[in-house]
Formats: sequence, structure tokens, C-alpha cells
Amino acid sequence: MDVSQLPATAVLRYAAFAEVPGGGNPAGVVLDARGLDDAAMQRVAADVGFSETAFAVPLEGRRWRLRYFSPQAEVPFCGHATVATAVALAERHGTGLIHFETPVGEVVVDTGRRADGRITATFTSVPTATRPATADELRSALAALRWADTDLDRRYPPHVANAGNDHLLLACVSRERLAALDYDYDRLAALMRERGWVTVHLFWAETATIFHARDPFPPGGQIEDPATGAAAAAFAGYLRDLGFVTPPAHIVIHQGEDMGRPSLIRAEVVPGDRAVRVTGTAVPMPATDA
Repeated sequence: MDVSQLPATAVLRYAAFAEVPGGGNPAGVVLDARGLDDAAMQRVAADVGFSETAFAVPLEGRRWRLRYFSPQAEVPFCGHATVATAVALAERHGTGLIHFETPVGEVVVDTGRRADGRITATFTSVPTATRPATADELRSALAALRWADTDLDRRYPPHVANAGNDHLLLACVSRERLAALDYDYDRLAALMRERGWVTVHLFWAETATIFHARDPFPPGGQIEDPATGAAAAAFAGYLRDLGFVTPPAHIVIHQGEDMGRPSLIRAEVVPGDRAVRVTGTAVPMPATDA
């Protein structure tokens, strides 16, 4: 199928991890991408213009193949687009378990309905991993961010963590410094392309389990991502592996506040499991917001 033949109504637009009107991370969702080749999916994602658009192909039962494209390239995994797709499917087929075959492996999503009527989606990540950032990686990242070494909260070591994609994790010394983010887009984009990082996850610890985050996203052609489920999973795995939380533990991440799209991500680490459970909601976006 040529992309020009794809009905406009086939591309749904949802805001994932939104708790208030105008919040959350916009995602495009195509619930039946049969007949679309890679080039067509890329063109649709570029036309939608969101950080990611998810393309689902129905398989058997409650199982779909799912791929993700930013406006510039395919992305191996995207948390907020996974949540958006799962909620869109649950609205049409009922809540329960949904199985996605993704480029990083099978991702199972548990959809349900909470007391206020909203559908929630909880995805279980692939096993997470983390490693210390090298001195060169840290030096290059600080230069691109226009941060000094004193801007880092050294209680949290700089790491590169993975829950399907690599993310550089850097702790900020204060909420004010995080709010004042002003980085060199081209320089950070080049560094992230070289290192294979999907986002740089900058965070400030309000408490031991409540965090505020900002995620520059040049690989997706975006200055910043309002809510990053994959980074949240990688970050929760980092907190577990370095002993900052002891399973079972629930972690709350506030993101998107400084760009006017407040988002709320909940992550859970459980004993004996290297995967992380990430929960959020998703709501259809008004035409004026899309």
C-alpha cells in the first residue's frame, strides 16, 4: 500500500502518560499497518510529526506485531507509543493482556480500567541492564549540555542504562538547574548518534522514589521528549541495580513539566525479576492539539 492511500482516519493520535488536559507525550498509532512497507511507515511518521508513531499488524488473538518510527528513523522500542497503542486496542477490544512482538522482543501489556474510568496500560520491559558512563562519555555529554561538573548530583553515578534502548542517565543537583536546560542540539545529536543513545535522561531526586526528569531527544528530531517510558524502565532498573531502591519498589517520574506537557510515569521493580513494569494512561488528542 502506498502511504498516499492510507486513510487519514487510520492514524490515531494519543497523548500517553497524560493526567491533565494538554499533558502527556503525543504518539501516532496505526492499528492495522498491513501493506505498509518500511518507507511508507517512515513517511507516515514524518507526516504525523510526533516523536514516535507506532505501527501494529494484527496476528492471532490478542497478539500484534509492533514497530516504531520517529520522523527520522525507526526506533527499536518506544514506551509511550506502546502505552498509547495498548490503550487504543483496549478501547476497541476490551481490557486484558496484550502481546506485542517488537524489534527488542516480546512486550506484554496488561490493560485495565481504574476507578475514574480511564484505561491504564502496564508494560513489562525486556530485562534491563546498566553500566557506568566512561569519562569520555561524561565529558562530552556535559560539554554538549553546557553543564559543569558541579551541576551533577554525585550521589547518583552517571550510567548508560538499557530497557530496549540505551539512555545516558545524569542526575542534576537541583530542580532549578534542571528547569534551566539549554543544550547544544547539534553537538548532543552527534554524540548520541555516535554512542547509540536514544535519549539523555536528566533527573532530579525529590525523594528516594519521586523524580523529575527531562529527556533531550535529537535522534527523533525533537528537542525534548515529554514522557519517555523506555527511559523510565531503564532508570528504574538502574535504581534497583545500584541499590537505591529495594524491590518491591514503586517509582514516580514527573516529566514534561518544563515544556508545558506534564506527564506522570509509574515504574515498579519486583523481587527476582530484571524486567521493570511501567504504567501510564493515554487519551485521544483533540484535533486542535494534534
